[in-house]
Amino acid sequence: MTTDVRMREIAANEMTFRCREAGEGGEPVILLHGFPETSHMWVELMPKLVEAGYHCLAPDQRGYSPGARPEGRENYQTHLLAEDVIALADAWGVDRFHLVAHDWGAGVGWRVVMSYPDRVNTWTSLSIPHPASYGKAFREDPDQQEKSQYIHFFQEPGVAEAAFAANDWEMLKGIWTESPAAEREEYIAQFTEPGALTAALNWYRGSFGMNPDVAASGDEKVATPTLMIWGNRDQAVGRATTATQAEYMTGPFRFVELDAGHWLIQERFDDVSREIQEHLARGEAR
Repeated sequence: MTTDVRMREIAANEMTFRCREAGEGGEPVILLHGFPETSHMWVELMPKLVEAGYHCLAPDQRGYSPGARPEGRENYQTHLLAEDVIALADAWGVDRFHLVAHDWGAGVGWRVVMSYPDRVNTWTSLSIPHPASYGKAFREDPDQQEKSQYIHFFQEPGVAEAAFAANDWEMLKGIWTESPAAEREEYIAQFTEPGALTAALNWYRGSFGMNPDVAASGDEKVATPTLMIWGNRDQAVGRATTATQAEYMTGPFRFVELDAGHWLIQERFDDVSREIQEHLARGEAR
């Protein structure tokens, strides 16, 4: 049986979000994409979750949805992006939900579980460890300092946009080497929309969520059952970022290391899908 992944719009937090939805009833799962991606990154996983009995919602987040693209970097702070997630859940009609996220979506996910722990049944982070663990590595680990240099580049208004768009978007297209053709086509269509690339880069410019200089302020403990999956060939997130994250977990925590790079869902789909489904099932059993 083929599971239908359908598009819909949801009004939340005084904006309109373009979303993918799959399934009917069952435990709700919200999936958050990273940069530079959209909800399309989840189209293979969503049917697997539906087959396992879940109801999935994957939004194109603030800056990515045309109806949720406010101007100004101040509108892209992590606490506002986390508010969007809760507002979407409310508009979707769910109280508690499982949360799965990658890259910048995971940065927002950590803020959700720290600020709204009563709303999240289980939490799965792909590639991104607890912000305080990441911040410690940036301050103390030369390898992570080198890996994080791109953050400073992305924070330069206009400079990053010009570099990404040069030569028919050659630099941006080069990031998606692990994505299938349909995914790459959607991504480039997304980022060539007016204002979309600047809005996506404003996640770096307006938010302290993954800013290493202040990440230690996000040292709240996490009681939500958590799965963190990391690829040991990740070009942006080094091993040192994962070293101390267990110190910030007061609930069940599982760390999975894969022989993979940053794009885990594309590179190791079967392993990632299995780990996520097992984690969600353990959360329901509790």
